[in-house]
Parts: sequence; C-alpha cells; structure tokens
Amino acid sequence: MKVKICGIRREKDVLYLHEAMPDYAGFIFADTERRVTEHQAALLRRQLDPRIQVFGVFVNAPVEAAAALAGRGIIDVIQLHGDETEGYIRTLRSMTKAPVVKAVRVKNPEDILQADQLPVDHLLLDTYHRGQYGGTGETFSWELIPEELEHSYLLAGGLNVENVCQALSVAETKGHCIGVDVSGGVETNGVKDKVKIKKLIETVRSYRTQ
Repeated sequence: MKVKICGIRREKDVLYLHEAMPDYAGFIFADTERRVTEHQAALLRRQLDPRIQVFGVFVNAPVEAAAALAGRGIIDVIQLHGDETEGYIRTLRSMTKAPVVKAVRVKNPEDILQADQLPVDHLLLDTYHRGQYGGTGETFSWELIPEELEHSYLLAGGLNVENVCQALSVAETKGHCIGVDVSGGVETNGVKDKVKIKKLIETVRSYRTQ
C-alpha cells in the first residue's frame, strides 16, 4: 500500500518526510490553512527527495495553472478536489501528460460510480461535508465503496494511525485500493508531527504482515 502525506508546507515537513519516506507528498494550492504558493512549492520541491512523487491539489482552479505547475516540474500528479467536469478534465489532459486524480466526496456509492466514468488515472475517496472540499478530519463509511470500480483509488478522510488498518481491511475487500492519503491525522496543533508521520507509514507498510 502506498502512503501520501498531504499538506506539506514547511521546510521542517520536508525533513520529516525524508526520515519516513512516504511514496507521495501533497502540496495544496487551494484556499485552506495548508495552502502553499507556487514560489513556496518550488522551494520545497527542490529540497524534497526525488523518489517522493508530488501531488498538486487544486479546487476549481484554471486548467492553465495546474498544467503549468506540472510543466515546470513542481508537481508530478494533478489532484482535482473540486467540481471539475469531464470537459475540464479533457482540456487539462490535452495540456499536460501528468497523471490526473479526481477526488470524490462520498455521500453514496453512486457518487463514486459516476466519478469512475471520468477520464482520469485514479480516484481519491474522501469524506463529504457540505461547503467543504476536503480536510474535514472525518471518516466516511468505507462500506459505501462499490466493488465494481474500474479505477484504482487512494483512500482519504480522517485517517490516522488508530483507524488506518481498519480502513484498509475494508478497502481490500473492495479491490483496487492502492494506498492512503493522510494530512490532519499526522498533525499536532495544526502542523505536521514527525512521530505521527513515521508511525503511520510504519503501520501501513507493516499492515500486510499483521
């Protein structure tokens, strides 16, 4: 199982990642408390171990903005976390070769099945909260995930070291889960916590042996 640590925004966060070596890191370009500017992201990317792939998280951003960051090598993967349509995604894909991930804020299985029809590389399944595009810190019912998905997906939404194995045990029965995406679950007082990051990654990577 892959691990993505999202919401990286400080040089210290990069150092923590180097100690724990997740598979992916996430820079958030949407308007949240974890947002980074293009300049900040470029500086952090230069310091980040190249073995860690970087997701850029966007919410209803101009397609040109996401494509440009991928073109400059600041991000490797484009994660769409807003209300982006199929037309938006097709336009974006005509502008970049970067993989595209579409986040689904899950209310019911139909939400996921509808997103499964989109021309993206992977899905990311997150918790629905009215008026909020992500970062709720709450889980959703993993039983809502359909078994017949065409796309592989990352599991997100309120995951932490206490519940991640339970989440993975359910996701495995559904197939196609390739990993987890965690942000607030590895923070203390709103900032990344080195011990929590390391413990979560160790827990996920040892999951198969439990």
